[in-house]
Amino acid sequence: MSYKLKSATDQPAGEADVSKVRDTVESMIKDISVRGDAGVRTYSAMFDKWEPKTFRMSQADIDACLAELTPQQIEDIKFAQAQVRNFAEHQLASMKDIEVETFPGVILGHKNIPIETVGCYVPSGKYPLVASAHMGIVTAKVAGAKRVIATSPPFDGRPSPAVIAAIHLAGADEIYCLGGVQAIASMALGIGEFPQVDMIVGPGNAYVAEAKRQFFGKVGIDLVAGPTETLVIADDTVDGELVATDLLGQAEHGPTSPAVLITTSKRLADETLVEIERLLGLLDTQEIARQAWDNYGEIIVCENDEEMIRESDLIASEHVQVMTKNPDFFLERLQNYGALFLGTRTNVAYGDKVIGTNHTLPTSGAARFTGGLWVGKFLKTCTYQRILTDEASSMIGEYCSRLCILEGFSGHAEQANIRVRRFGHKEVAFGKAVE
Repeated sequence: MSYKLKSATDQPAGEADVSKVRDTVESMIKDISVRGDAGVRTYSAMFDKWEPKTFRMSQADIDACLAELTPQQIEDIKFAQAQVRNFAEHQLASMKDIEVETFPGVILGHKNIPIETVGCYVPSGKYPLVASAHMGIVTAKVAGAKRVIATSPPFDGRPSPAVIAAIHLAGADEIYCLGGVQAIASMALGIGEFPQVDMIVGPGNAYVAEAKRQFFGKVGIDLVAGPTETLVIADDTVDGELVATDLLGQAEHGPTSPAVLITTSKRLADETLVEIERLLGLLDTQEIARQAWDNYGEIIVCENDEEMIRESDLIASEHVQVMTKNPDFFLERLQNYGALFLGTRTNVAYGDKVIGTNHTLPTSGAARFTGGLWVGKFLKTCTYQRILTDEASSMIGEYCSRLCILEGFSGHAEQANIRVRRFGHKEVAFGKAVE
């Protein structure tokens, strides 16, 4: 029977907070829909103190950003993007168009068709999240999107050189410096200089996530993501310093980021608590990490590996890191997670920044029903059919006719009946089932 050595003191944002965000975003979207570019500029000035003549970055602007980075920084960005591109290409290769003959003369198939125009949001208002450029833009390009635009808010009053460089190196066709709800609305509605996109991807704050949710249906989205989550599954083969480092390394994302340890070792649980206190005194981001750990951190002690799996699947964390004597046991049995990190040699930061898997992942329990962003998100799997013989058309038509009448659709039935008459040379009354 599991028990909690440490429990979270806060729960995720309550309905009042959610309602406030929802109402604020809805009001902004209505305003921007009416006022267009003037509304966009109002909110950019209000929230980011950013009022350029044009939000689109010129080649000279991009070159100036690139010039601020060292050769090593540019090489590091290129290396990370190469890893993301390589894995996305392997994923794409696994997705095949198919065509099969299901009955003699009946051909069914599907094609994987890329989304035509994709908008990628790359956060940089609080931190310049360089890696988000790789995850959206590179992956969309590998999928075959014809036009990929990217937008990112200003950082310290101007475009972030590192983020703009990463967006450019990732292959974006157009780059804009604009953030928040106003950026999402500009892409979804095609306001001002922005093209209207078919899909919007990328992480952001609660207001950006809510704007994406409200526009879903008008455009496609990757997912609605909340605060970063991390969960470590560990046994007595590891030490508290390693576990504490991996928990706090994600807790620094924000003050509401859950960080959870599930373990079968009471020794490790106690040791981790001690190490967290020690490491919090060393982190530059200790103020944020402290809030996240104090309010949203948990340690759950379990009797065995099976119980750890049950607890983990109930939480359905964005990131699940497994540091046990047999990680494959968990790989085979875990069901609910955004991304899995197996063994002590890897960690969530590798996945966030460089190793090649995508870091845009489900949160808030959504891992129960969806995975994260990947090359397949930028593809539409569309079916087609073809019938080659009169006999096949007549045979399918007889079944279709009877099933349509069963549902009360005489017009549907007649679509089948006319083919039974023409290709099967059988008498069938107009709008009646084939007998």
